[in-house]
Amino acid sequence: MLPLTNSPPPESTAKIKKPKFAPGDFIRRKNSFSSLTSLLSHAYLSQPRSWILLLLLFIQILLLLTLRSVPFHFHGFHRRLPASPNPAAAVSEPVVITTPRSDSAAAAVVAVDENRCGNGYVYVYDLPSSLNTELIENCEKLNPWSSRCDALANDGFGQQADDLVPAWFWTDQFVSEIVFHNRMVKHKCRTTEPGNATAFYIPFYAGLAVGRFLWQNFSAKDRDRHCEAMLSWVQSQPQFQRSNGWDHFITMGRITWDFRRSSDQDWGSSCIYLPGMRNITRLLIERNPWDYFDVGVPYPTGFHPRSDADVIRWQRFVRERNRPTRFSFAGATRRSFKNDFRGILLRQCRDEPDACRVVDCAGSRCGNGTSAILETFLDSEFCLQPRGDSFTRRSIFDCMIAGAIPVVFWRRTAYYQYEWFLPGDPKSYSVFIHRDDVKNGTSIRKVLDGYSREEVRKMREKVIEYIPKLVYARNSDGLETIKDAFDVAIDGVLRRFEEQREWGYKW
Repeated sequence: MLPLTNSPPPESTAKIKKPKFAPGDFIRRKNSFSSLTSLLSHAYLSQPRSWILLLLLFIQILLLLTLRSVPFHFHGFHRRLPASPNPAAAVSEPVVITTPRSDSAAAAVVAVDENRCGNGYVYVYDLPSSLNTELIENCEKLNPWSSRCDALANDGFGQQADDLVPAWFWTDQFVSEIVFHNRMVKHKCRTTEPGNATAFYIPFYAGLAVGRFLWQNFSAKDRDRHCEAMLSWVQSQPQFQRSNGWDHFITMGRITWDFRRSSDQDWGSSCIYLPGMRNITRLLIERNPWDYFDVGVPYPTGFHPRSDADVIRWQRFVRERNRPTRFSFAGATRRSFKNDFRGILLRQCRDEPDACRVVDCAGSRCGNGTSAILETFLDSEFCLQPRGDSFTRRSIFDCMIAGAIPVVFWRRTAYYQYEWFLPGDPKSYSVFIHRDDVKNGTSIRKVLDGYSREEVRKMREKVIEYIPKLVYARNSDGLETIKDAFDVAIDGVLRRFEEQREWGYKW
Protein backbone atom coordinates (compact mmCIF):
# COMPACT_ATOMS: atom_id res chain seq x y z
CA MET A 1 0.00 0.00 0.00
CA LEU A 2 1.27 3.41 -0.92
CA PRO A 3 1.88 5.72 2.02
CA LEU A 4 -0.39 8.65 2.20
CA THR A 5 1.65 11.85 2.33
CA ASN A 6 1.26 15.52 1.74
CA SER A 7 4.64 15.75 0.17
CA PRO A 8 5.01 15.00 -3.52
CA PRO A 9 7.43 12.22 -4.46
CA PRO A 10 10.85 13.01 -5.90
CA GLU A 11 10.62 14.07 -9.49
CA SER A 12 10.84 11.14 -11.80
CA THR A 13 13.69 11.20 -14.27
CA ALA A 14 12.88 10.22 -17.81
CA LYS A 15 15.04 7.53 -19.35
CA ILE A 16 17.12 9.06 -22.13
CA LYS A 17 18.21 6.81 -24.92
CA LYS A 18 21.98 7.03 -25.21
CA PRO A 19 23.27 7.80 -28.69
CA LYS A 20 25.61 5.31 -30.29
CA PHE A 21 29.10 6.62 -30.85
CA ALA A 22 31.62 5.40 -33.31
CA PRO A 23 34.95 4.20 -31.87
CA GLY A 24 37.00 7.18 -30.82
CA ASP A 25 34.05 9.61 -30.81
CA PHE A 26 34.01 9.86 -27.02
CA ILE A 27 37.68 10.77 -26.93
CA ARG A 28 37.19 13.39 -29.60
CA ARG A 29 34.15 14.89 -27.81
CA LYS A 30 35.87 14.84 -24.45
CA ASN A 31 38.84 16.73 -25.91
CA SER A 32 36.76 19.34 -27.75
CA PHE A 33 37.48 22.01 -25.14
CA SER A 34 41.21 21.30 -25.41
CA SER A 35 40.96 21.58 -29.17
CA LEU A 36 39.32 24.99 -28.86
CA THR A 37 42.06 26.14 -26.50
CA SER A 38 44.60 24.92 -28.98
CA LEU A 39 42.81 26.83 -31.71
CA LEU A 40 42.82 30.06 -29.73
CA SER A 41 46.53 29.83 -29.20
CA HIS A 42 47.30 28.88 -32.77
CA ALA A 43 49.51 31.14 -34.76
CA TYR A 44 47.14 31.50 -37.68
CA LEU A 45 44.76 33.57 -35.51
CA SER A 46 46.69 36.45 -36.95
CA GLN A 47 45.07 35.67 -40.29
CA PRO A 48 41.78 37.56 -41.16
CA ARG A 49 40.05 34.30 -42.26
CA SER A 50 40.48 32.84 -38.76
CA TRP A 51 38.91 35.89 -37.09
CA ILE A 52 35.88 35.63 -39.41
CA LEU A 53 35.40 31.97 -38.38
CA LEU A 54 35.60 32.88 -34.71
CA LEU A 55 33.10 35.73 -35.17
CA LEU A 56 30.60 33.36 -36.82
CA LEU A 57 31.06 30.87 -33.98
CA PHE A 58 30.41 33.60 -31.38
CA ILE A 59 27.22 34.72 -33.20
CA GLN A 60 25.91 31.13 -33.27
CA ILE A 61 26.48 30.72 -29.52
CA LEU A 62 24.77 34.07 -28.82
CA LEU A 63 21.74 33.09 -30.93
CA LEU A 64 21.49 29.72 -29.19
CA LEU A 65 21.47 31.29 -25.71
CA THR A 66 18.90 33.89 -26.77
CA LEU A 67 16.48 31.46 -28.40
CA ARG A 68 16.47 29.18 -25.37
CA SER A 69 14.75 31.91 -23.34
CA VAL A 70 11.96 32.48 -25.91
CA PRO A 71 8.73 30.53 -25.18
CA PHE A 72 7.45 28.53 -28.15
CA HIS A 73 3.77 27.66 -28.64
CA PHE A 74 2.79 24.94 -31.08
CA HIS A 75 -0.80 24.78 -32.24
CA GLY A 76 -2.51 21.60 -31.00
CA PHE A 77 0.19 20.73 -28.46
CA HIS A 78 -1.10 19.58 -25.05
CA ARG A 79 0.85 18.36 -22.07
CA ARG A 80 -0.30 14.93 -21.08
CA LEU A 81 0.38 15.15 -17.32
CA PRO A 82 -1.40 17.18 -16.22
CA ALA A 83 -3.65 18.05 -19.16
CA SER A 84 -3.22 21.54 -20.48
CA PRO A 85 -6.25 23.52 -19.32
CA ASN A 86 -8.69 25.28 -21.54
CA PRO A 87 -9.44 28.59 -19.77
CA ALA A 88 -12.86 28.77 -21.38
CA ALA A 89 -13.78 25.47 -19.72
CA ALA A 90 -13.45 26.69 -16.14
CA VAL A 91 -16.86 27.25 -14.60
CA SER A 92 -18.34 29.46 -11.93
CA GLU A 93 -22.02 28.77 -11.21
CA PRO A 94 -24.60 30.76 -9.25
CA VAL A 95 -24.69 30.14 -5.50
CA VAL A 96 -26.53 26.91 -4.73
CA ILE A 97 -29.19 27.21 -2.05
CA THR A 98 -30.47 23.70 -1.38
CA THR A 99 -29.19 21.37 -4.08
CA PRO A 100 -26.29 21.70 -6.52
CA ARG A 101 -27.07 22.65 -10.08
CA SER A 102 -26.39 20.04 -12.71
CA ASP A 103 -23.67 20.38 -15.33
CA SER A 104 -26.34 21.05 -17.93
CA ALA A 105 -27.41 24.21 -16.07
CA ALA A 106 -26.33 27.57 -17.43
CA ALA A 107 -22.89 28.55 -16.12
CA ALA A 108 -20.82 31.70 -16.30
CA VAL A 109 -17.51 31.19 -18.06
CA VAL A 110 -14.47 32.68 -16.37
CA ALA A 111 -10.76 32.59 -17.01
CA VAL A 112 -8.62 30.68 -14.53
CA ASP A 113 -5.02 31.30 -13.63
CA GLU A 114 -3.13 28.18 -14.70
CA ASN A 115 -0.80 28.50 -11.72
CA ARG A 116 -3.70 27.95 -9.32
CA CYS A 117 -4.37 24.48 -10.75
CA GLY A 118 -0.91 23.02 -11.05
CA ASN A 119 -2.13 19.50 -10.25
CA GLY A 120 -4.83 19.54 -12.91
CA TYR A 121 -8.55 20.12 -13.42
CA VAL A 122 -11.67 18.29 -12.24
CA TYR A 123 -14.66 17.31 -14.35
CA VAL A 124 -17.92 16.89 -12.43
CA TYR A 125 -20.21 14.24 -13.91
CA ASP A 126 -23.83 15.22 -14.56
CA LEU A 127 -25.41 12.17 -12.94
CA PRO A 128 -29.12 11.40 -13.20
CA SER A 129 -30.86 13.46 -10.52
CA SER A 130 -32.28 10.29 -8.94
CA LEU A 131 -28.75 9.63 -7.64
CA ASN A 132 -28.32 12.97 -5.85
CA THR A 133 -30.66 15.97 -5.88
CA GLU A 134 -33.90 13.96 -5.93
CA LEU A 135 -32.83 12.27 -2.72
CA ILE A 136 -32.80 15.69 -1.01
CA GLU A 137 -36.13 16.62 -2.54
CA ASN A 138 -37.56 13.46 -0.96
CA CYS A 139 -36.03 14.26 2.44
CA GLU A 140 -39.27 13.28 4.20
CA LYS A 141 -38.63 9.66 3.23
CA LEU A 142 -34.93 9.36 4.05
CA ASN A 143 -35.50 8.37 7.67
CA PRO A 144 -38.09 5.77 8.78
CA TRP A 145 -38.79 7.70 12.02
CA SER A 146 -38.74 11.40 11.16
CA SER A 147 -38.12 13.95 8.42
CA ARG A 148 -34.56 14.89 7.52
CA CYS A 149 -35.54 18.07 5.70
CA ASP A 150 -34.34 20.42 8.44
CA ALA A 151 -31.02 18.58 8.67
CA LEU A 152 -30.44 18.88 4.91
CA ALA A 153 -31.49 22.52 4.57
CA ASN A 154 -29.11 25.38 3.79
CA ASP A 155 -26.95 23.42 1.35
CA GLY A 156 -26.67 20.55 3.81
CA PHE A 157 -25.51 22.65 6.76
CA GLY A 158 -28.87 22.39 8.54
CA GLN A 159 -30.66 25.02 10.56
CA GLN A 160 -28.70 28.01 11.80
CA ALA A 161 -27.95 27.95 15.52
CA ASP A 162 -29.73 31.08 16.70
CA ASP A 163 -28.18 31.00 20.16
CA LEU A 164 -24.64 30.97 18.77
CA VAL A 165 -22.64 33.19 16.39
CA PRO A 166 -23.88 33.37 12.74
CA ALA A 167 -21.24 30.91 11.50
CA TRP A 168 -22.75 28.07 13.56
CA PHE A 169 -25.39 25.58 12.36
CA TRP A 170 -27.01 22.39 13.65
CA THR A 171 -25.22 20.26 11.07
CA ASP A 172 -25.83 16.56 10.64
CA GLN A 173 -22.71 14.40 10.64
CA PHE A 174 -23.74 12.53 7.45
CA VAL A 175 -23.96 15.40 4.92
CA SER A 176 -20.45 15.57 3.46
CA GLU A 177 -21.75 14.38 0.05
CA ILE A 178 -23.92 17.50 -0.27
CA VAL A 179 -21.21 19.83 1.02
CA PHE A 180 -18.59 18.45 -1.40
CA HIS A 181 -20.96 18.54 -4.38
CA ASN A 182 -21.92 22.18 -3.74
CA ARG A 183 -18.28 23.16 -3.40
CA MET A 184 -17.07 21.09 -6.34
CA VAL A 185 -19.33 22.78 -8.89
CA LYS A 186 -17.82 26.12 -7.84
CA HIS A 187 -14.21 24.97 -7.54
CA LYS A 188 -11.57 27.11 -9.22
CA CYS A 189 -10.13 24.02 -10.92
CA ARG A 190 -13.39 22.66 -12.28
CA THR A 191 -13.62 22.21 -16.04
CA THR A 192 -16.62 21.46 -18.26
CA GLU A 193 -14.40 19.84 -20.87
CA PRO A 194 -13.65 16.20 -19.92
CA GLY A 195 -10.71 16.20 -22.32
CA ASN A 196 -8.98 18.80 -20.14
CA ALA A 197 -9.60 16.99 -16.84
CA THR A 198 -7.06 15.06 -14.80
CA ALA A 199 -9.69 13.99 -12.24
CA PHE A 200 -13.38 13.09 -12.42
CA TYR A 201 -15.81 13.65 -9.57
CA ILE A 202 -18.86 11.41 -9.14
CA PRO A 203 -21.54 13.41 -7.24
CA PHE A 204 -23.45 10.36 -6.00
CA TYR A 205 -25.10 10.68 -2.57
CA ALA A 206 -24.23 7.15 -1.46
CA GLY A 207 -24.91 7.76 2.23
CA LEU A 208 -28.32 9.35 1.72
CA ALA A 209 -29.25 6.64 -0.76
CA VAL A 210 -28.53 3.74 1.58
CA GLY A 211 -29.60 5.46 4.81
CA ARG A 212 -33.32 4.83 4.49
CA PHE A 213 -32.71 1.12 3.83
CA LEU A 214 -30.45 0.36 6.82
CA TRP A 215 -33.33 -0.33 9.19
CA GLN A 216 -36.60 -2.25 9.06
CA ASN A 217 -37.14 -5.11 6.66
CA PHE A 218 -35.43 -3.90 3.50
CA SER A 219 -33.54 -6.39 1.36
CA ALA A 220 -29.90 -6.39 0.32
CA LYS A 221 -31.11 -5.55 -3.19
CA ASP A 222 -32.80 -2.41 -1.85
CA ARG A 223 -29.58 -1.30 -0.17
CA ASP A 224 -27.52 -1.83 -3.34
CA ARG A 225 -29.95 -0.45 -5.93
CA HIS A 226 -28.71 3.14 -6.13
CA CYS A 227 -25.02 2.22 -6.12
CA GLU A 228 -25.55 -0.32 -8.90
CA ALA A 229 -27.37 2.32 -10.96
CA MET A 230 -24.53 4.81 -10.41
CA LEU A 231 -21.85 2.31 -11.45
CA SER A 232 -23.80 1.26 -14.52
CA TRP A 233 -23.99 4.90 -15.61
CA VAL A 234 -20.37 5.79 -14.80
CA GLN A 235 -18.92 2.66 -16.40
CA SER A 236 -20.58 3.64 -19.67
CA GLN A 237 -18.59 6.89 -19.79
CA PRO A 238 -15.51 6.92 -22.06
CA GLN A 239 -13.43 8.66 -19.38
CA PHE A 240 -14.01 5.80 -16.95
CA GLN A 241 -13.37 3.17 -19.63
CA ARG A 242 -10.06 4.81 -20.47
CA SER A 243 -8.71 4.75 -16.89
CA ASN A 244 -10.80 2.02 -15.25
CA GLY A 245 -11.57 4.49 -12.48
CA TRP A 246 -8.04 5.39 -11.40
CA ASP A 247 -8.64 9.12 -11.90
CA HIS A 248 -12.17 9.11 -10.42
CA PHE A 249 -13.23 10.06 -6.91
CA ILE A 250 -16.42 10.16 -4.87
CA THR A 251 -17.62 11.38 -1.47
CA MET A 252 -19.51 8.78 0.56
CA GLY A 253 -21.15 10.52 3.50
CA ARG A 254 -21.06 7.69 6.03
CA ILE A 255 -18.37 5.44 7.51
CA THR A 256 -16.73 2.92 5.20
CA TRP A 257 -18.29 -0.03 7.02
CA ASP A 258 -21.77 1.06 5.89
CA PHE A 259 -20.70 0.19 2.34
CA ARG A 260 -18.84 -3.08 2.95
CA ARG A 261 -21.53 -5.71 3.33
CA SER A 262 -20.02 -9.15 2.78
CA SER A 263 -23.27 -11.16 2.75
CA ASP A 264 -26.94 -10.36 2.25
CA GLN A 265 -27.63 -10.82 5.96
CA ASP A 266 -25.02 -8.27 7.07
CA TRP A 267 -25.36 -4.53 7.73
CA GLY A 268 -25.14 -1.89 5.03
CA SER A 269 -24.70 -1.99 1.28
CA SER A 270 -21.99 -3.76 -0.68
CA CYS A 271 -21.24 -0.66 -2.75
CA ILE A 272 -17.47 -0.66 -2.20
CA TYR A 273 -17.29 -4.33 -3.16
CA LEU A 274 -19.28 -3.95 -6.40
CA PRO A 275 -17.48 -4.27 -9.76
CA GLY A 276 -16.24 -0.87 -10.89
CA MET A 277 -15.63 0.61 -7.42
CA ARG A 278 -12.23 -0.95 -6.85
CA ASN A 279 -10.06 1.85 -8.29
CA ILE A 280 -12.22 4.85 -7.33
CA THR A 281 -10.82 7.06 -4.56
CA ARG A 282 -13.42 7.38 -1.81
CA LEU A 283 -13.69 10.27 0.67
CA LEU A 284 -15.31 9.00 3.88
CA ILE A 285 -15.72 10.24 7.46
CA GLU A 286 -14.15 6.95 8.55
CA ARG A 287 -11.83 4.92 6.35
CA ASN A 288 -10.53 1.40 6.35
CA PRO A 289 -6.84 2.04 7.15
CA TRP A 290 -5.81 -0.96 5.03
CA ASP A 291 -7.60 0.16 1.87
CA TYR A 292 -5.52 2.56 -0.23
CA PHE A 293 -8.60 3.97 -1.97
CA ASP A 294 -10.30 5.01 1.29
CA VAL A 295 -9.41 8.55 2.42
CA GLY A 296 -10.63 9.84 5.78
CA VAL A 297 -12.07 13.38 5.80
CA PRO A 298 -13.30 15.32 8.85
CA TYR A 299 -16.85 14.85 10.09
CA PRO A 300 -18.96 17.95 9.39
CA THR A 301 -19.36 19.95 12.59
CA GLY A 302 -21.46 23.01 13.40
CA PHE A 303 -18.83 25.68 12.62
CA HIS A 304 -18.96 26.90 9.00
CA PRO A 305 -16.97 30.14 8.66
CA ARG A 306 -18.06 32.63 6.03
CA SER A 307 -14.71 34.37 5.68
CA ASP A 308 -11.08 34.36 6.77
CA ALA A 309 -12.12 36.84 9.45
CA ASP A 310 -14.55 34.31 10.95
CA VAL A 311 -11.73 31.77 11.27
CA ILE A 312 -9.23 34.20 12.78
CA ARG A 313 -11.79 35.60 15.19
CA TRP A 314 -12.74 32.11 16.37
CA GLN A 315 -9.11 31.05 16.79
CA ARG A 316 -8.46 34.11 18.93
CA PHE A 317 -11.57 33.40 21.00
CA VAL A 318 -10.67 29.79 21.83
CA ARG A 319 -7.03 30.72 22.47
CA GLU A 320 -7.99 33.34 25.06
CA ARG A 321 -10.77 31.28 26.63
CA ASN A 322 -10.52 30.60 30.35
CA ARG A 323 -10.69 26.82 30.90
CA PRO A 324 -11.53 25.95 34.51
CA THR A 325 -12.19 22.24 33.78
CA ARG A 326 -9.23 19.88 33.49
CA PHE A 327 -11.01 17.32 31.29
CA SER A 328 -14.50 16.47 30.08
CA PHE A 329 -16.51 13.74 28.41
CA ALA A 330 -19.60 14.07 26.22
CA GLY A 331 -21.29 10.77 25.48
CA ALA A 332 -23.37 7.90 26.74
CA THR A 333 -22.82 4.28 27.62
CA ARG A 334 -23.40 1.50 25.11
CA ARG A 335 -25.38 -1.10 26.96
CA SER A 336 -25.14 -3.53 24.07
CA PHE A 337 -21.32 -3.53 24.40
CA LYS A 338 -19.85 -5.98 26.88
CA ASN A 339 -17.56 -4.23 29.39
CA ASP A 340 -18.41 -0.93 27.74
CA PHE A 341 -15.35 1.35 27.85
CA ARG A 342 -17.46 4.48 27.95
CA GLY A 343 -18.90 3.36 31.26
CA ILE A 344 -15.37 3.24 32.71
CA LEU A 345 -14.70 6.81 31.51
CA LEU A 346 -17.98 8.04 32.98
CA ARG A 347 -17.14 6.50 36.34
CA GLN A 348 -13.67 8.06 36.40
CA CYS A 349 -15.10 11.41 35.41
CA ARG A 350 -17.82 11.34 38.05
CA ASP A 351 -15.26 10.30 40.66
CA GLU A 352 -13.34 13.54 39.93
CA PRO A 353 -16.10 16.19 40.07
CA ASP A 354 -13.60 18.98 40.74
CA ALA A 355 -11.62 18.12 37.62
CA CYS A 356 -14.03 16.52 35.14
CA ARG A 357 -17.33 17.56 33.57
CA VAL A 358 -19.83 15.21 31.92
CA VAL A 359 -22.42 15.84 29.21
CA ASP A 360 -24.82 12.91 29.27
CA CYS A 361 -25.80 12.11 25.69
CA ALA A 362 -28.20 9.26 26.45
CA GLY A 363 -30.92 8.99 23.84
CA SER A 364 -30.65 11.67 21.14
CA ARG A 365 -29.84 14.63 23.36
CA CYS A 366 -26.54 15.27 21.58
CA GLY A 367 -27.74 14.80 18.02
CA ASN A 368 -26.04 17.23 15.60
CA GLY A 369 -24.24 18.84 18.52
CA THR A 370 -25.67 21.04 21.25
CA SER A 371 -24.63 24.30 22.83
CA ALA A 372 -24.04 22.32 26.07
CA ILE A 373 -21.36 20.21 24.33
CA LEU A 374 -19.68 23.25 22.80
CA GLU A 375 -19.70 25.12 26.09
CA THR A 376 -18.25 22.11 27.92
CA PHE A 377 -15.39 21.72 25.44
CA LEU A 378 -14.70 25.45 25.50
CA ASP A 379 -14.30 25.26 29.28
CA SER A 380 -12.02 22.18 29.17
CA GLU A 381 -8.31 21.73 28.68
CA PHE A 382 -8.73 18.10 27.57
CA CYS A 383 -11.67 16.10 26.18
CA LEU A 384 -11.94 12.31 26.36
CA GLN A 385 -12.51 10.68 22.97
CA PRO A 386 -13.21 6.94 23.09
CA ARG A 387 -14.37 5.19 19.94
CA GLY A 388 -17.98 5.69 18.90
CA ASP A 389 -20.26 3.07 17.39
CA SER A 390 -17.29 2.56 15.07
CA PHE A 391 -13.65 3.55 15.62
CA THR A 392 -14.27 7.25 14.98
CA ARG A 393 -16.74 9.81 16.25
CA ARG A 394 -17.68 13.35 15.32
CA SER A 395 -16.97 14.50 18.88
CA ILE A 396 -13.21 14.61 18.32
CA PHE A 397 -13.72 17.41 15.79
CA ASP A 398 -16.22 19.24 18.03
CA CYS A 399 -13.56 19.02 20.74
CA MET A 400 -10.68 20.36 18.64
CA ILE A 401 -12.69 23.18 17.07
CA ALA A 402 -13.42 24.32 20.63
CA GLY A 403 -9.67 24.44 21.26
CA ALA A 404 -9.58 21.47 23.64
CA ILE A 405 -6.90 18.76 23.46
CA PRO A 406 -8.27 15.32 22.54
CA VAL A 407 -7.41 12.28 24.67
CA VAL A 408 -7.71 9.14 22.55
CA PHE A 409 -7.66 5.46 23.50
CA TRP A 410 -7.62 3.82 20.04
CA ARG A 411 -5.09 4.93 17.43
CA ARG A 412 -7.65 4.25 14.74
CA THR A 413 -9.86 6.96 16.20
CA ALA A 414 -7.67 9.66 14.63
CA TYR A 415 -4.04 8.78 13.86
CA TYR A 416 -4.80 6.21 11.14
CA GLN A 417 -7.74 8.15 9.74
CA TYR A 418 -7.10 11.79 8.89
CA GLU A 419 -3.46 12.07 7.80
CA TRP A 420 -4.14 14.95 5.41
CA PHE A 421 -5.84 17.04 8.09
CA LEU A 422 -3.97 16.48 11.36
CA PRO A 423 -0.36 17.16 12.42
CA GLY A 424 2.10 14.40 11.61
CA ASP A 425 3.18 14.00 15.24
CA PRO A 426 0.21 12.85 17.36
CA LYS A 427 1.96 13.97 20.56
CA SER A 428 1.98 17.56 19.33
CA TYR A 429 -1.81 17.93 19.60
CA SER A 430 -3.21 14.95 21.56
CA VAL A 431 -2.72 12.54 24.45
CA PHE A 432 -2.85 8.79 23.90
CA ILE A 433 -3.72 6.46 26.79
CA HIS A 434 -4.18 2.83 25.86
CA ARG A 435 -7.63 1.60 26.75
CA ASP A 436 -6.21 -1.50 28.45
CA ASP A 437 -4.25 0.70 30.86
CA VAL A 438 -7.46 2.49 31.81
CA LYS A 439 -9.27 -0.82 32.26
CA ASN A 440 -6.45 -1.93 34.55
CA GLY A 441 -6.81 1.08 36.81
CA THR A 442 -4.72 3.88 35.29
CA SER A 443 -6.05 7.23 36.49
CA ILE A 444 -6.76 9.56 33.58
CA ARG A 445 -6.49 12.58 35.85
CA LYS A 446 -3.00 11.59 37.02
CA VAL A 447 -1.84 11.16 33.43
CA LEU A 448 -3.18 14.58 32.45
CA ASP A 449 -1.84 16.26 35.58
CA GLY A 450 1.60 15.07 34.48
CA TYR A 451 1.63 17.66 31.69
CA SER A 452 3.06 21.07 32.53
CA ARG A 453 1.31 24.33 31.71
CA GLU A 454 3.76 24.97 28.90
CA GLU A 455 3.21 21.52 27.38
CA VAL A 456 -0.55 22.05 27.50
CA ARG A 457 -0.20 25.49 25.93
CA LYS A 458 1.87 24.12 23.04
CA MET A 459 -0.58 21.29 22.37
CA ARG A 460 -3.53 23.67 22.43
CA GLU A 461 -1.76 26.05 20.07
CA LYS A 462 -1.22 23.19 17.62
CA VAL A 463 -4.92 22.28 17.85
CA ILE A 464 -5.92 25.89 17.18
CA GLU A 465 -3.50 26.13 14.26
CA TYR A 466 -5.23 23.19 12.56
CA ILE A 467 -8.82 24.34 13.08
CA PRO A 468 -9.17 25.65 9.47
CA LYS A 469 -8.37 22.17 8.10
CA LEU A 470 -11.15 20.63 10.18
CA VAL A 471 -14.08 22.84 9.13
CA TYR A 472 -16.17 23.28 5.98
CA ALA A 473 -16.68 26.89 4.89
CA ARG A 474 -20.21 28.22 4.47
CA ASN A 475 -19.61 29.88 1.11
CA SER A 476 -19.85 27.60 -1.91
CA ASP A 477 -16.64 29.12 -3.30
CA GLY A 478 -14.72 28.73 -0.04
CA LEU A 479 -12.78 31.27 2.00
CA GLU A 480 -10.58 34.06 0.67
CA THR A 481 -7.07 32.77 1.43
CA ILE A 482 -7.45 30.09 4.11
CA LYS A 483 -7.89 26.48 3.00
CA ASP A 484 -10.63 24.55 4.76
CA ALA A 485 -11.22 20.78 4.95
CA PHE A 486 -12.72 20.69 1.46
CA ASP A 487 -9.72 22.47 -0.07
CA VAL A 488 -7.29 20.15 1.71
CA ALA A 489 -9.23 17.11 0.49
CA ILE A 490 -9.36 18.19 -3.16
CA ASP A 491 -5.70 19.22 -3.15
CA GLY A 492 -4.88 15.80 -1.71
CA VAL A 493 -6.88 13.94 -4.35
CA LEU A 494 -5.29 15.87 -7.23
CA ARG A 495 -1.85 15.36 -5.73
CA ARG A 496 -2.53 11.65 -5.32
CA PHE A 497 -3.59 11.29 -8.95
CA GLU A 498 -0.45 13.16 -10.05
CA GLU A 499 1.68 10.79 -7.98
CA GLN A 500 -0.06 7.77 -9.48
CA ARG A 501 0.74 9.02 -12.97
CA GLU A 502 4.36 9.77 -12.09
CA TRP A 503 4.90 6.42 -10.42
CA GLY A 504 2.86 4.43 -12.93
CA TYR A 505 1.12 2.88 -9.93
CA LYS A 506 -1.77 0.71 -11.13
CA TRP A 507 -2.85 -2.88 -11.10
